[in-house]
Amino acid sequence: MASISYKVKELGINAAVRYLEKDPDKNFPKLMDWVDRFAGGTFEPQRKAFRKFLIDEPDSNWAQLTKRVFTDLDRDILITAFRNFFLNSSLIGGKKQQETREKYGCNVPFAILLDPTSACNLKCTGCWAAEYGHTLNLTYDEIDSIITQGKEIGVYFYIYTGGEPLVRKKDIIRLCEKHKDCTFLSFTNGTLIDEAFAEDMLRVKNFIPAISLEGFEEATDARRGVGVYKRATDAMKILKAHHLLFGISACYTSANMDSITSEAFYDSLIEAGAYFVWYFHYMPVGKDAVPSLLPTPEQREYIYHKIREYRKTKAIFGMDFQNDGEFVGGCIAGGRRYLHINANGDMDPCVFIHYSDSNIREKTLLEGLTSPLFMAYHDGQPFNKNHLRPCPMLENPELLRAMVKKTQAHSTDMEAPEGVDELCDRCVSYADNWKGKADELWNR
Repeated sequence: MASISYKVKELGINAAVRYLEKDPDKNFPKLMDWVDRFAGGTFEPQRKAFRKFLIDEPDSNWAQLTKRVFTDLDRDILITAFRNFFLNSSLIGGKKQQETREKYGCNVPFAILLDPTSACNLKCTGCWAAEYGHTLNLTYDEIDSIITQGKEIGVYFYIYTGGEPLVRKKDIIRLCEKHKDCTFLSFTNGTLIDEAFAEDMLRVKNFIPAISLEGFEEATDARRGVGVYKRATDAMKILKAHHLLFGISACYTSANMDSITSEAFYDSLIEAGAYFVWYFHYMPVGKDAVPSLLPTPEQREYIYHKIREYRKTKAIFGMDFQNDGEFVGGCIAGGRRYLHINANGDMDPCVFIHYSDSNIREKTLLEGLTSPLFMAYHDGQPFNKNHLRPCPMLENPELLRAMVKKTQAHSTDMEAPEGVDELCDRCVSYADNWKGKADELWNR
């Protein structure tokens, strides 16, 4: 019966996409009526938001983005995205995740980040991945096992980091083929995307790249190397020409604020065909960390306001990983919404925090989620009532210091293991400086 119910829902998604393609303006209100009946009491705030911005305000930037999705994307890509992300990850997976949380009393993630390899064809300033060297890899079978275990507890969304994940192009495509019911997103510098890989993406339909940019050419090449911006934007042209779904990953620092938050930058991303942009705050991790790249409180407040402004005006979905804690209840790491597995198999609570007491080669995924370090995250979240100060490292370094010492977690930096005191001491000044501004914004 369950398989029949799933098939009915899948056919409904296919029919809905075809229905919207005919006339998005006319048919979207009717489709939302159908969604309301189908969804019952789930995702009610999101559905209200869809009605507000896509029906009540048909000229809004969100309505423009939705039209772009239904007119510019390959239909099969769109149908697969709806099926795998909304049906599998959110509805079916969400139920499994909750059942597992209740059964084991631990965090269960919505997404798993993993590093297929530590190898990279670039060496970007301030990137912790470069510290791992080029010798570490998760085998195909190990990644396959992680995904298989993840699906058993309701995880259908997998995000590749690195290193440069596309060094492992063939294995990545094989995994997409085997796990057709999952969504795979990859942070990538974009330089390895070519026509042949775009054709592979069209064939498997469930792989989404997020290309890393630091702004325009000068800012990007300053961090990533001369010529990288052109190669990345050439990749975007290939993806757009093939009607593929992709987005942008942008790390903001004290040095690139003007470039990365400019209206011209946002407009260039929309023109290039990107559908989302994820902003990440620079983290002072690793022996080559550059604390001077940390944004000042004034710069962080500026980007806080700027991204919210663009959400009201630009036809692209922008998310600020650090400043959007208020929308997700603070820190989402430690398995609360995601966890990270590095190329050595270590289960880190966060992609930015490299300490672990579990390795996927020695423990199951569920055993890692119930380990002392992950349970310390579970028991300690939210780490601050002010969700503009969500992180136990960057904004509350005394908490990470205590958790690592209490659980005897070890550094997972393969090149230069970093003591938790050394890392947290580097964050104290930033945390103290940001506190006043964060409290002012939160109270406002």
